[in-house]
Amino acid sequence: MLDFPKKLEQKLNLRKEDNSLRFLSVSKTPIDFSSNDYLGFSKNLEIADKTADLTKNNSLLNGSTGSRLVSGNHSIHESVEKELADFHNAQNALLFNSGYDANIGLFSALLQKGDTIIYDELIHASIRDGIRMSNSNSLKFKHNSIVDLEKKFTKCTGTVYIAIESVYSMDGDTSPLTEIISFAKKNNCFLIVDEAHATGVFGKQGRGLLEELNLENEVFARIHTFGKAMGCHGAIVLGSKKLIDYLINFSRPFIYTTAASIHAVATIQASYMQLLKTDAIEKLKSNIVYFNNRIEHYQIASKFIKSNSAIHCYILPGNTNVKKTATNLQENGFGIKPILSPTVEKGKERLRICIHSYNTYEEINSLLTQLAAL
Repeated sequence: MLDFPKKLEQKLNLRKEDNSLRFLSVSKTPIDFSSNDYLGFSKNLEIADKTADLTKNNSLLNGSTGSRLVSGNHSIHESVEKELADFHNAQNALLFNSGYDANIGLFSALLQKGDTIIYDELIHASIRDGIRMSNSNSLKFKHNSIVDLEKKFTKCTGTVYIAIESVYSMDGDTSPLTEIISFAKKNNCFLIVDEAHATGVFGKQGRGLLEELNLENEVFARIHTFGKAMGCHGAIVLGSKKLIDYLINFSRPFIYTTAASIHAVATIQASYMQLLKTDAIEKLKSNIVYFNNRIEHYQIASKFIKSNSAIHCYILPGNTNVKKTATNLQENGFGIKPILSPTVEKGKERLRICIHSYNTYEEINSLLTQLAAL
């Protein structure tokens, strides 16, 4: 067997030294406070049954057979794209195999040499990777700071894009959408909003935070992903017909990959059908309100990043400290994972607590009782 490259081994050793080495584990804790399955759709039997019904007469049970531009484009891909565009009040839509694929596919294709993209400093890693794959200039602005956005804009050249999330995945807070949209319109910037953690949580029947604020038609492009509240897999980019035509022609992660299977797309379709009738969204919102009330009751709200989303972060500096606390909580039956640096800024390590529609008040209160005792 060949020796492992020394430089790579050194990088692994550095992770071990600062106690940030990642490893895989199967969750065995019964009380889920870590998954992105906010509505419980990943284990919803109605969705599974409806998916089976949607695929029962299709001969392609396992794969799509090729990329969308060769042999992998099927009627269900196009019908689901049309349904989701209508649901999210968009002109057109394009499916991608994951949220990561959607972001690298969108940003790497759009950004041209001489263009500039300004992005929030806490933007998701998939968007950063898409930006790095392009030939554009890039500038980051301080998290949710309109003042710093304006400052960075003065340094821009070419066509200017702005990238934000409506709900930030590692903080759980929301973007000042109204102010950023106003700035983008005033300065002829193309705004792109990732709604990954707002889908199924905010807006009428889970349409997203932009819909809740009646702003969905004020942005250039939107990304909704299905691996969170929708309980399945994949993503969709929403925008104009010209945008979708452009991506079909120039987005390499779309062009050069096997299309999602019939079953995967049917699961997306069934999950969206469930959104139209579920009471899980209201249960989730009730649990979020209860959680915020109880952290005030226990006088630990100052330890949390303020959030009205499903994501709540308890700041506990130090990789060793936060890992030890997470392990103690796991031993008491709570499924909570520590978020370590360098995933988050050093000194801002945290417990990332995800609220779900199926968490009980008793479970929430029991968890917070233990946090209050730290």
